[in-house]
Amino acid sequence: MHIARRCAALALGLGLALGLLPGHAPAADAPRLAATVRDVPGEKLGASHGPGCPVPPQRLRLITMNHWGFDGRVHRGELIVHQDMVRPVLRVFREIFDERFPIRRMRVMAEYDGSDARAMADDNTSAFNCRRVTGDAGHLSRHSYGDAVDINPLENPYVDRSGAVHPPAAGRHLERDPAAEGLIMPGDAVTRAMESAGWQWGGHWSPPDYQHFSADGT
Repeated sequence: MHIARRCAALALGLGLALGLLPGHAPAADAPRLAATVRDVPGEKLGASHGPGCPVPPQRLRLITMNHWGFDGRVHRGELIVHQDMVRPVLRVFREIFDERFPIRRMRVMAEYDGSDARAMADDNTSAFNCRRVTGDAGHLSRHSYGDAVDINPLENPYVDRSGAVHPPAAGRHLERDPAAEGLIMPGDAVTRAMESAGWQWGGHWSPPDYQHFSADGT
């Protein structure tokens, strides 16, 4: 039994590395999602994790994977998520990749010293970051648990309860134009993929958080 389980784990790891998730067989000549999953090195957490964080580092995983950029090319990015979220996150980003939805950049929050404001201003797609809710310091963000993702913040603004727009430069995208590149819209590739994984979209909130998806809807 132990040998069988180890073989199954190795097969899953190889499938992740090659982008061959269950039920997915890309055409031989088509670009495909290629992903690797591993424990998170300390330098990849940096200031995004510290004392009092609800999830210990050993329960987080670093996903390195391909994504389409705004330049029409395939780039390599990184996300940190809770270990229980690896499979749904990979399924979502596989579907997004197949639809060629563009992502500006995908870097771990340690590269921004855990600053959500800096990451949003840089249009960075991210997941884990142990922090308070932007614009509501009384509550811990779901990103602290590794089960939330923000995608293309400059194209998909967050409006807090005071009416402030985050990041400020994203205010021009409060008027949603489905023709604009990188915007998340109802029924598009991103929202369909997230819904199929059981994740909920902050774009339905009032005020909206167009960049935000989470497993528990908060």
